[in-house]
Amino acid sequence: MKTLAQAARPLLADFLSTIVFAALTALKVDVMIAASAAAAVGVGQVIVLKVRGRPIGALQWLSLVLVVTSGAASLFTHDPRFVMAKPSVVCFAVAFAMLQRGWMLRYMPPIARGRADDLMVVFGYVWAALMALTGVLNLAVAVAFPQHWAAFLAIFPLSAKGALFAIQYLTIRHVVRRRLAAPAGLAAAEA
Repeated sequence: MKTLAQAARPLLADFLSTIVFAALTALKVDVMIAASAAAAVGVGQVIVLKVRGRPIGALQWLSLVLVVTSGAASLFTHDPRFVMAKPSVVCFAVAFAMLQRGWMLRYMPPIARGRADDLMVVFGYVWAALMALTGVLNLAVAVAFPQHWAAFLAIFPLSAKGALFAIQYLTIRHVVRRRLAAPAGLAAAEA
């Protein structure tokens, strides 16, 4: 559980401004206040990292640029959909990065290495497709159903990723067990 929390911390930090905007929007806070608060959180995060002398990752910079520009566009047009579109841009960028062949291989446990590499490559592309789909659906909901956007953001991305993780885990586990047992079965049949 500690490892999961350590892995999730940077991701939560990268999306904190979007989370603030979504939460305030769900609480029916005025769009101008929600967009301003989200932009302030994004700028505040970068300032804190700079003061502490910590590196600012590419996704953090992207998040800041997106929240400030989309927040400004929302303020000038009085349209919250600019901020609502921010997660789509991030999803598309992540999906594009996930198109690199074999990117998931480094996440394999030692017992699975060399036994399920082919499946991990395929799942890497499935993850890229899921991220792209999430980006498309986020845009669709933001444009067509902005009143339901906060609920969509709270439910779909996490649920879809959780389901895909479970499918991948169970599939890889099953295949690795089968492949581990195969040489023993062949040896017994030959004897």
